[in-house]
Amino acid sequence: MVGSVHVNGSVHGGNGTATEERLDELRRLLGKSEGDLLKIVSVGAGAWGSVFAALLQDAYGHFRDKVQIRIWRRPGRTVDRSTAEHLFEVINSREDVLRRLIRRCAYLKYVEARLGDRTLYADEILKDGFCLNMIETPLCPLKVVTNLQEAVWDADIVVNGVPSTETREVFDEISKYWKERISVPVIISLAKGIEASLDPIPRIITPTQMISSATGVPTENILYLGGPNIASEIYNKEYANARICGSNKWRKPLAKFLRQPHFIVWDNSDLVTHEVMGGLKNVYAIGAGMVAALTNESATSKSVYFAHCTSEMIFITHLLTEQPEKLAGPLLADTYVTLLKGRNAWYGQMLAKGELSPDMGDSIKGKGMIQGVSAVGAFFELLSQPSLSVQHPEENKQVAPAELCPILKRLYRILIKRELPARDILQALRDETMNDPRERIEMAQSHAFYRPSLLGKP
Repeated sequence: MVGSVHVNGSVHGGNGTATEERLDELRRLLGKSEGDLLKIVSVGAGAWGSVFAALLQDAYGHFRDKVQIRIWRRPGRTVDRSTAEHLFEVINSREDVLRRLIRRCAYLKYVEARLGDRTLYADEILKDGFCLNMIETPLCPLKVVTNLQEAVWDADIVVNGVPSTETREVFDEISKYWKERISVPVIISLAKGIEASLDPIPRIITPTQMISSATGVPTENILYLGGPNIASEIYNKEYANARICGSNKWRKPLAKFLRQPHFIVWDNSDLVTHEVMGGLKNVYAIGAGMVAALTNESATSKSVYFAHCTSEMIFITHLLTEQPEKLAGPLLADTYVTLLKGRNAWYGQMLAKGELSPDMGDSIKGKGMIQGVSAVGAFFELLSQPSLSVQHPEENKQVAPAELCPILKRLYRILIKRELPARDILQALRDETMNDPRERIEMAQSHAFYRPSLLGKP
């Protein structure tokens, strides 16, 4: 099976024997006997959830007697006429995709949709390898399930591909189907975002914590996977890396199972902190998009913004962890790629250009959920609590941490309170009273800012 080619043009990476050995190793760890399928389901069909399922299907889907890989998405979502027209153009520009659809007798429906004679549905096109949020990157055909109970009730590994804002709702429903369950599933969360809980003490709630609370699955069996990557580029085999974080029992074998020649997966024990950092960079990516659009992509203005936003992120990490220096590389790398090509930076650009407005919500056609919006609200509300006050470097008084994060504060007034226009983000950079970003970093490094209660630690 070395280098065998899929009908969509993708290629199995690496040696087929080694791939099967990795699969067999994970099956043994999960207690699967011969003839008992290892069942993997991705819950949610956004760009990353769909690509993650497609990567597994490409790598392991041909071992049909050993593994079943499926993806769940909600039924009923229609594909509008303009998207159907664009999809038709994509299909005809890719000979491999065109031939695959013709062989599967699936091409005609795309012709009819292009002419307006038929309505396509998101779950229907996903079976053919088209993610509604990523039309220009055809994937391999996927096994799609629209009934959530059918998808998850006996799954061995569940991948959380829904946004953080929907994670609690979806896994509350899943918990109903697991009440009779004997074996405990393994859950890999891809969600980047947080919620703020202010009572009885201010703390962050992450998607993995939501999942554990909703389902009763122990945290040992819940992991987070994230990294500096763009979903479409990963599927197109651009070199990428990620970290899977969680318990030693599962993170190392899963890192080995997920690793591919172009997608390197490392492992780390610090689950919650990495998860929170994945949400934090989305906050500042929106502002970066605004600055880029408002300054006509001025390199100088973008670098000024980057200096200030990274100093705020470093300041916040000192509140969240005892060893913030360990997060500097992963956080900056994830921030960098999001600023370059992420949906949150794109959203900021569209707001600044007037093509979108905060009143339109944070679920955007063709892009999915903009998770940075809710993260702005959560981080600001959390860091505004008087119980978390720190010493102001110049005024010799206690202030809430949010008062020392002017960009976060401005984004909150633009996106959540909606009392300022997007162009006002530039005022945060031009404020003559703003401290040198270096001073904010020095202050964080020289004071005992760490607040373990923020992550629910004693």
